[in-house]
Amino acid sequence: MTSARHVVRTVLAGREAHPQKTVSAYAPANIALVKYWGKRDEALNLPVTGSLSISLGPLGSQVELARAKGAADGVWLNGKPLPAASPFAKRASAYLDLLRPAEDFFFDLKARNTVPTAAGFASSASGFAALAKAVDGLFGWGLSTRELSILARLGSGSAARSLEDGFVEWHAGTAADGMDSFAERFGAEWPELRVGAVVLCAAEKPIGSREGMRRSVETCEFYREWPGRVAKDLAALKAAIARQDFAALGAVAEANALAMHALMAATRPPIVYALPETVGAMRKIWAAREAGLSLWFTMDAGPNVKLLFEAKDESNVCALFPGVEVVAPFG
Repeated sequence: MTSARHVVRTVLAGREAHPQKTVSAYAPANIALVKYWGKRDEALNLPVTGSLSISLGPLGSQVELARAKGAADGVWLNGKPLPAASPFAKRASAYLDLLRPAEDFFFDLKARNTVPTAAGFASSASGFAALAKAVDGLFGWGLSTRELSILARLGSGSAARSLEDGFVEWHAGTAADGMDSFAERFGAEWPELRVGAVVLCAAEKPIGSREGMRRSVETCEFYREWPGRVAKDLAALKAAIARQDFAALGAVAEANALAMHALMAATRPPIVYALPETVGAMRKIWAAREAGLSLWFTMDAGPNVKLLFEAKDESNVCALFPGVEVVAPFG
């Protein structure tokens, strides 16, 4: 079985590290319109299926990275130092272990998220994408976007999609070493498209995506239908983007998200991220659409809802959801 260290060695072959003092890097969070749920290789974060996302522009992660003066990594999140045993610090240091030029090289990592951490807003995606970019900048490797996508994927699968703006497609790949599993921009602009982030609960979700995916793959009797569903939804979504057909895009994204959450509910034991407020938001959206508002939603593995609409309907959507944070992914 290929190891993550082997992948790193392959990506960095022939490159030497020339450490800078301090670097900063930013990466946007992304919301999958056709979802990634389930891995064919957990060690390398290789997905069972492809996926296609939209980036969230100013909502994401900023990382500052420097060589530590001490004999351990220092990790800060949103201005607060974290103990080494905290889940965030442990996961960050484990990822940095793959990229250290020497065993006695330690990092000071300062991360700031503009989306809730571990609440279904893809903060791990933006965080590991920003960290991969920061390490590349710190050591002066000059990696390509494809190479950065592969490295970011080792930290969090969906981080593969947070290296680009706009629509981004993650290719599942078939190679055992995962070198053909990367994300790239799906070449289409849609200036009128809007995404609205509705924070219903900012608390950390009780079951992480990694564990949730494992449970679904192992115990959900309907999971065998998921790859075929994704293939159809990807084709339909790409066609909708090519036609700039917003209603078709919204319908595919909403149905795919509900199908993923149905898989979770059919997992044993069941995984249900939705709160009463989540269901209330869904019903409000469906009622508004029935009344003529072209509004759709998607959800990742968490209770929060992301709205999909066009610029012409922004005032009506903001009236319906007063606290929504609106993102123009192409503007």
